[in-house]
Amino acid sequence: MPAEQSHAEIVAALTSRWPEHRPAPSLGRIRALTELLGDPQRAFPVIHLTGTNGKGSTAAMIESLLRADGLRTGRFTSPHVSSVTERIAIDGQPISDERFDDVWREIEPYVALVDDRQIDRVSLTFFEIITAMAYAAFADAPVDVAVVEVGLGGAWDATNVADADVAVITPIDLDHTHLLGRTITEIAREKAGIIKPGAHAILAGQTVEAAQVLLARCAEVGALPQREGVDFGVIDRQLAVAGQLLRLSGADGPVDDIFLPLYGAHQAANAAQALAATEAFLGLKALHPDVVREGFAQVRSPGRLELVRRSPAVVLDAAHNPHGARAAAAAIMEAFAFTPLIGVVAVMADKDARGVLEVFEEVMNQVVITQVASTSRGLPAEKLGELAEEIFGASRVTVVPRLDDAIERAVALAEADVVGSAGVLISGSVIAISEARALLVREEPVVVPAAGEDLDDDWDPDYSENGYQSDQDWR
Repeated sequence: MPAEQSHAEIVAALTSRWPEHRPAPSLGRIRALTELLGDPQRAFPVIHLTGTNGKGSTAAMIESLLRADGLRTGRFTSPHVSSVTERIAIDGQPISDERFDDVWREIEPYVALVDDRQIDRVSLTFFEIITAMAYAAFADAPVDVAVVEVGLGGAWDATNVADADVAVITPIDLDHTHLLGRTITEIAREKAGIIKPGAHAILAGQTVEAAQVLLARCAEVGALPQREGVDFGVIDRQLAVAGQLLRLSGADGPVDDIFLPLYGAHQAANAAQALAATEAFLGLKALHPDVVREGFAQVRSPGRLELVRRSPAVVLDAAHNPHGARAAAAAIMEAFAFTPLIGVVAVMADKDARGVLEVFEEVMNQVVITQVASTSRGLPAEKLGELAEEIFGASRVTVVPRLDDAIERAVALAEADVVGSAGVLISGSVIAISEARALLVREEPVVVPAAGEDLDDDWDPDYSENGYQSDQDWR
C-alpha cells in the first residue's frame, strides 16, 4: 500500500493543476464533481459576492456581522493568507491542515472520476477542487450560512454552482478585460450571473452601464434589488483613531456609533453594503445596533491601508488597478495626510500600469519603482520606471529593482524630511504587498497569492506553496 500523502504533498499536487481560466468557460466539471458529492452546496444558504474591488473586505464584514448575531459561518475567499487552508474558514477560523487533508481524501476518488471524463478536454482545476472542498467542509460542519467570494467574474465561476439567497455586487470597473470583456457592460453581464431567481441583490454604487445590466438581470430572474444611495448607504462618517466612526442606514433606520477599524470612504461603503446584505439574508430583519457595532469592530483586512511601521510610517495597500488606486489614494490622504508621500510601486505586466501610476502621481511626491521577485509576471522595474518618468517626470522617479532595497530607499527619503510628517505607501500589486509584508510584518501571516486564486485580486498562476513553477504552460 502506498504511503499516505503529507499535507505538503497534497497542496503541491493541487496547486500544480491547470488554472481555471485556461479552458473555455464551463461549469461542467465542477457540476459533475458536486453532483457526485451529493451537491453539498445546497446544504446551507449562501451569500455570494462578486465585483472588481472590495469583495474580500465586504465578505469579511458580512461574516463578522453574522457571527456577532450568533450564526455559525463558513467563508470561502481568495487569495489565501500564507496557507491554502485559510481559504476555507469556519466560524472565522481556517480549517486545520488535518481537516483540509481529510476533506481532500474524502473527495479524491470523485475527482478522479471527473478527471477521467475529461470534460471540455480538461481535468478539474485547482480552483474547482478547492471550491468543492469548501462546500463539502461547510456541509459537514455544518454551517448556518456560507459567505462565498467568486474567483473570477461570476456566471462561469466555479463557486456559481451554488444558488445564493443573497448576491452582493461590489463596484464594477475595467479589469481582466482579456477574460471578462472589453467594456463595463460586458464585465457587468458576466458578474450579474451570480444573481439567481428570487434572490436579494445588494448593489454597490455603479456606473450607469453596469447598473443597467444588473437591474435588467434582477428583472429577468425576479430578484429584489437594493441599491446603494437609494435603499442603503453611509449617512455619516468621521475619522477616528485606527479607523473611522460610521452612521449607516439599517433595515429599521440609522445605526450610530459604529467603529470600523479600516480607513477610507470605500471601506465605509463596503460596510454599508455588508450591513444591507446581512439584513437581507435575515429576511430584511434589522440587526440589533449592539450586534452591528460588535461585528464591525472585529473586522480585519490585512494589506488594505495597513500601517506596518511608524517613524517613518509605512502603509501597505493592495490596489492593483486604477479603481483601487483611486480609493487608496483618497483614503491615505484623508487618514494619514503624509507630506511628503513617498511611493513604492510594483505592478504586474498584465495590469493597467499607466492608469495606476497616473492616479498615484496626483498624491505621491516621489516614487520608487520596483518589481516583484516571486513571479515572472511582474513588470520589470526598468520598463515600469520608463513609464513612471513619462508620468511623474524623471526628477521624481527612482528605479530600484529589489523590493527590499526599494523599501529601504523610500524609508530613507521619508527620514530625510525635516518636518517629520513624511510617510511611505507601498502599492500596485497584491503580490508586492505579500512580499512587503514578509519583510515588514513578522508577527502575522503574510498574504500570499497562489495558483488558482481570485483573479480579480491580482492572481498569479506561477506561485505555489512549495516553490515557483515555470509559467510557459500557463500561456
